[in-house]
Amino acid sequence: MTAAERAQRTAAADALCQQSYASCGGPDLSVALIAVGGYGRAELAPYSDLDVVLVHDDQLTDEVRTTLGALAEKLWYPLWDAGTKLDHSVRSFSEMTEAAEKDLRVALGLLDIRHLAGDPNLTLRLRTQMLAEWRRTARKRLPELRALVRQRHQSVGELAHASVPDIKEAEGGLRDAVVLKALVATWLIDVPHADLERCRLELLDVRDIVQGVAGRATDRIGPEMWGDLAQEMGYPDALAAQFRVRELGRRCTHLSRLAWRRARGVTERPVSASAPRRPQLIPIASGIAISADEVVLDAKTRPQDDALLLLRAAAEAAERDIVLAPTTAARLVREGTPLTEPWPAEARELLVRLLAAGRGLLAVWETLEETGALEQILPEWERIRLLPHASAIHRFTVDRHVVETCIEAAAMIRHASRPDVLVTAALLHDIGKGGNGSHSVEGEPIARAVAQRMGFDEESVEMIATLVRWHLLLSETASTRDPDDPATVGLITAHITSAETLMLLRTLTEADARAASPQAWTPWRAGLVDHLARQVVRAIDEPQGATTTRTDTPYVIPPPLVRKKANLFFQVDPSGEEGSRVTVIAPDRVGLLADVAAVLAFQRCSVRSARIRSQESWSISEWQVADQFLEASVLRQRFEAIAAGQLNLARLRRADPAKLAPRVLIRPEASQDATVVEIRATDRPGILYLVFEALAKLMINVRSAHVVTVGPQAVDVFYVQEQGAGALSPERAAAAADAVREALQISETA
Repeated sequence: MTAAERAQRTAAADALCQQSYASCGGPDLSVALIAVGGYGRAELAPYSDLDVVLVHDDQLTDEVRTTLGALAEKLWYPLWDAGTKLDHSVRSFSEMTEAAEKDLRVALGLLDIRHLAGDPNLTLRLRTQMLAEWRRTARKRLPELRALVRQRHQSVGELAHASVPDIKEAEGGLRDAVVLKALVATWLIDVPHADLERCRLELLDVRDIVQGVAGRATDRIGPEMWGDLAQEMGYPDALAAQFRVRELGRRCTHLSRLAWRRARGVTERPVSASAPRRPQLIPIASGIAISADEVVLDAKTRPQDDALLLLRAAAEAAERDIVLAPTTAARLVREGTPLTEPWPAEARELLVRLLAAGRGLLAVWETLEETGALEQILPEWERIRLLPHASAIHRFTVDRHVVETCIEAAAMIRHASRPDVLVTAALLHDIGKGGNGSHSVEGEPIARAVAQRMGFDEESVEMIATLVRWHLLLSETASTRDPDDPATVGLITAHITSAETLMLLRTLTEADARAASPQAWTPWRAGLVDHLARQVVRAIDEPQGATTTRTDTPYVIPPPLVRKKANLFFQVDPSGEEGSRVTVIAPDRVGLLADVAAVLAFQRCSVRSARIRSQESWSISEWQVADQFLEASVLRQRFEAIAAGQLNLARLRRADPAKLAPRVLIRPEASQDATVVEIRATDRPGILYLVFEALAKLMINVRSAHVVTVGPQAVDVFYVQEQGAGALSPERAAAAADAVREALQISETA
């Protein structure tokens, strides 16, 4: 239906332009009104602008030249009066060609010229000239076009995998489909036209629906739009609609990447009249050769004679970072011999080579998906294909995230004792997603079955299954628990009993985080994970039965504080990219920590952790914050103002009643000598202040605080003790949880 609606919108716009041209006395010779860009392709969306140009010959008669300015003014006003959004200009023929030479974007837009009114021969001449120039200069201009495309992709992301996809500008979107048509227009390469056109037309339908749902000119699909989109597209639910849109984007992306690789091969190949017309085959492995920078089958190879051909071709293409010819992969699917189960050792080694190939894996993996070859290698992949992530921290869908994790792991295999186990665990670590339960729990038996099918020995199978089951354990524990508490180390060693497995888990943790987003793995987070990993390795290596106790080295009180009997000390130590460490020393009193937290909240500091100790009559707190530019004198002044009651703390107590209610949990098993209070709430300034204030009213000490922000949610963990040290009783712990919960639920009107 939307294709017909686009045709109607275009016809109505054409009639309006033609009527305006006729009513203002537009000449029939030497001047033409033309449509360019999306309007030139007759693909107007509900809220599209009309891109039009009034073109004239360089050599005009005196009569036409004197009336041209008045003609343009008369032409645009009726269009504006009709409520049309207009992008217009007046150009001579030579000005059009010069603009196309100088600006690549203009040249692309002029490949889609369509006549509206005036002299049709002028429009035909201009169109012919633009296409001829595009083909003549293609070898020189394609590298520039490729750079523009890459820049856009890096800025907007992929339609198939971005959390908020852009149907037009994202990689695999409508803009790429237009670029592909421009590549075909060079006559240097070809793409599967029918497949591209099918995807492009369906994406145009989706864009029309998106703008209809949004009620404005937009190409971005927000999370809240998928339900309405599904209804308009005729799909049963939001997930089905999302899957279809992402599938179209993935197909267009695959065609685009394939086309650009082939274009690069053409533009980088020297032009020679003596070059052989027949493609050369360069053998690279048994049954495999390279032809025109693509991995293909050797001329004499019979797919049914070698079950390893598919994995061998994929591994060679990925390691060389060249194209696995889709026709070759498709032929191997049709005619190849299935692998025996369990796989032979060579098949397993080829898969490991493929997964460890680095960045070359991505394009090859996409080809395996698009040709159905992946179903033969890993049928379980269908569980996560194009599955969106629930967490806002992830920049990709689950399947693409897994491939990126393999790429990240490949960069670290030299430090891994078992590279084969590492990359296989990276491939399978999220395979349990898409079910109803915990994905790591559901993924463990799947990973075990896949590893057994691949022919891993029993010990390796168990190691892979363990890594999949506990791949979140190290990162979650390091950021939400005190790494120096023996109970924290015990939480890890209860599941990871081998130092080798622990170090593989450490590497997988980093690869997983790096693949999620740049913010998911920072030097600060790496430091937490490394510190905890060292503690765990030390515990694993200790003799059985040995015990570990927590000890705090006495803090050296600054001499000026003691000598002058001052009552307050602030010190800020920069921590490079990781922000700063703020040290506060003051006489111990009830409410002190709440006041310090209020200072940092008023400064809008992002607190990552806090460690608190009492020493003699002093309270010593060290706060790790994300901010790099803090001044101790400013913090001290703000603290003194709060202590004197000169600052209104009421605004820190405000909460948005529309937000989800906070969760406050007691974790008695998480520490031997303290009670662990875990809080999950909407992130906002003042949370730490409210918690410290609530606990201070109950005369409960805070030993340390560990703060993590996951998307819009704060996950804060507090180690608390009674005044005389020691964990809280169940009754006191419940009272603490109630007090904190009540403090966080105070509404704005309270």
